[in-house]
Amino acid sequence: MFAVYAESFSSDDPLSGLVVGERPAPEAPDGWATVTVKAASLNHHDLWSLRGVGLREEALPMILGCDAAGLDEDGNEVVVHGVIGDPAWTGDEADDPGRSLLSERHQGTFADQVVVPRRNLVPKPASLSFEEAACLPTAWLTAYRMLFVQGACQPGETVLVQGAGGGVATALITLGRAAGLTVLATSRDEAKRTRALELGAHEVFESGARLPVKVDAVMETVGKATWSHSIRSLRPGGRIVISGTTSGPDVDDAGLTRVFFLQLSIIGSTMGTRQELDQLVKFLHATGTKPLIDHTLPMDQARDGFAAMAGGDVFGKIVFTR
Repeated sequence: MFAVYAESFSSDDPLSGLVVGERPAPEAPDGWATVTVKAASLNHHDLWSLRGVGLREEALPMILGCDAAGLDEDGNEVVVHGVIGDPAWTGDEADDPGRSLLSERHQGTFADQVVVPRRNLVPKPASLSFEEAACLPTAWLTAYRMLFVQGACQPGETVLVQGAGGGVATALITLGRAAGLTVLATSRDEAKRTRALELGAHEVFESGARLPVKVDAVMETVGKATWSHSIRSLRPGGRIVISGTTSGPDVDDAGLTRVFFLQLSIIGSTMGTRQELDQLVKFLHATGTKPLIDHTLPMDQARDGFAAMAGGDVFGKIVFTR
């Protein structure tokens, strides 16, 4: 079958290990389902995989892709939850020490077909296209959990979204606005600040700029470049929810004095559960909210999508179609 896969790693030239070609069709074990992929979206995780982060060399060749929407064996339209966990685990899926994402231990979604545990399938409503639904399982699920599960944000609160432009940040802005939050956003790029306003942010600011108000919560995916600003922007008793460090994990000034003196909370968040994905899908259906797609490409042009993400000139999600 057709597939887009990693054949080798390179930290300097990650696209050198990307292959657009053919791989054996998957076989579904008992309890697993075969999904015919109609659309799949690109994540930074896929680019990092080509650098050898989170993917073992002995697992190569590995079909990339964590997200997909398509048809199950009975023709039902479904969204694929990309977290594969221990079937015996009974707690929060995000706490399962044995969990992995598709394309780490199990072949991913950039292919004609993908196999996943049947419990990982979420019904896709007709109100979402396959392309829109394919945006949800990683970036949008991450944003949903950050805001409403780990962050416990309530209508009327004010949140700051750092680094507007990426898939998670655009999801945070859209979901926050739809849920009745006052959304502030930052970006170094003037065009991205303008786009964030169009997307639903109430106000936008240059990265690091002093805000006119202290916020209840900061949604942090950038890390080192914005961390000090995030700490300074919080009201007493406020909280930071962090799910990534795209600018690097090291922090020069953690603002520890502010953390204890203002009783700030720093909360980690990673991906989400199958139930939360189902709730997210229903939230979008009920509100008419749509994921923002930067552009769509046929999957056989996947290399162009990877190059665009590596170049950083993206606002929203890149989606591959079959």
